[in-house]
Amino acid sequence: MSGSFYSKFIFPYLCELTMSGKSLSTFRLDTLQETSGQVLEIGFGTGLNLPHYPDSVYEIDAVDVNPQMHHLAQKRIANSKIIVTNYVLSGEQLPMDDASYDYVTCTFTLCSIPDVKQALSEINRVLKPGGVFVFLEHGLSDVKSVQTWQHRLNPLQKRIGDGCHLNRKIDDLVQDSSFVLTSLNRFQLPSVPRFLGHCYQGIATKSQSKV
Repeated sequence: MSGSFYSKFIFPYLCELTMSGKSLSTFRLDTLQETSGQVLEIGFGTGLNLPHYPDSVYEIDAVDVNPQMHHLAQKRIANSKIIVTNYVLSGEQLPMDDASYDYVTCTFTLCSIPDVKQALSEINRVLKPGGVFVFLEHGLSDVKSVQTWQHRLNPLQKRIGDGCHLNRKIDDLVQDSSFVLTSLNRFQLPSVPRFLGHCYQGIATKSQSKV
């Protein structure tokens, strides 16, 4: 649905409404607490992470493929002390130089990037050696019966969620992209259907051998 009326003018408001709950804010805060300095955020969306970055973060390069998302984020950007530079582009092709960032963050975004492996490769490329990738994503459950429904409902979810997949196994995708997974917490979001709310919260480091 990329480029469609729904994608441009309806989904950004739907995303703002459904992703701004109090429980999600708690998880965002916990996920982002160890970041600092200049950060690259993939899937900046409407800026829901912005109030939850610690004071040690002074600048964010914000990437999102949907220009309407950035429009909705303007109030949060204006109220933040963090300098935000917006890039309207896909995470699959980043213009940033190799080894540019100490931290890259990504929340509820890897589910919807068409070529997620390419995006993770790009994240790895722009991180400095030993740099840190911080993520909070929903994906494939560890319960077989829930997985069955995730696979069944995935085609419908991709339409409603503007490309969102229910059944990506996030930890495997990260580790298959030359990251070392140093922390992983899998949990179910409260008051969210099990097929939609299984989450992966993790920290991964770029291998020191990568340049």
